[in-house]
Amino acid sequence: MRNFLILIMVVSSLLVAANNDKNNSEAKKRAQKQLEKEMENEKKYAKEQTFYNARDYDFKGAEVNKDSLDSVPEIPVDDFNIDSVYD
Repeated sequence: MRNFLILIMVVSSLLVAANNDKNNSEAKKRAQKQLEKEMENEKKYAKEQTFYNARDYDFKGAEVNKDSLDSVPEIPVDDFNIDSVYD
């Protein structure tokens, strides 16, 4: 029985590690794709050498990718009191 439990723990840890590697590779692929897109935009801007107005920008490219939200760590919020800043 004890060997069975140890086997289950080892197999489950291997599955978790494999899943984590898969998520890391997907995140790297998304980052590489976004980097290539931004490099193409920079090449276009360097070639044109013009200043753009607000109506000329592509704001869709600056939106948050919903696929990458699950990989963003949650930032712990401290109890912040503005009055203590000026003491």
